[in-house]
Amino acid sequence: QVQLVESGGGLVQAGESLSLSCVASGVKFLFDSIDWYRQAPGKERELVATGRIAGSAISADSVRGRFTVSRPRNKNTVYLQMNSLKPEDTAVYSCNTRFRENTFWGQGTQVTVSS
Repeated sequence: QVQLVESGGGLVQAGESLSLSCVASGVKFLFDSIDWYRQAPGKERELVATGRIAGSAISADSVRGRFTVSRPRNKNTVYLQMNSLKPEDTAVYSCNTRFRENTFWGQGTQVTVSS
């Protein structure tokens, strides 16, 4: 059974940093991609970053230059380093992966940035 578990969220002040982790378990192979999404209240879910074996990348223009995504080559783990956080970064951050026709989500971790 595939499980994704996020950790590292919390409450910080604007300008501070947080580091999120997502660990995918339950399989004996490496997922091609494990991605970070976020959803703020009243807004649509947004793809933030992709953690691919072939190379990870930031997808959201609003966080480019402040967030960094990384993934060890031999692990189903993805990290999201978030620097210079802004109140508009407040959201539930969730990780997602896919295999064949199946899509898997973690439970999400809350990130709250106060001004």
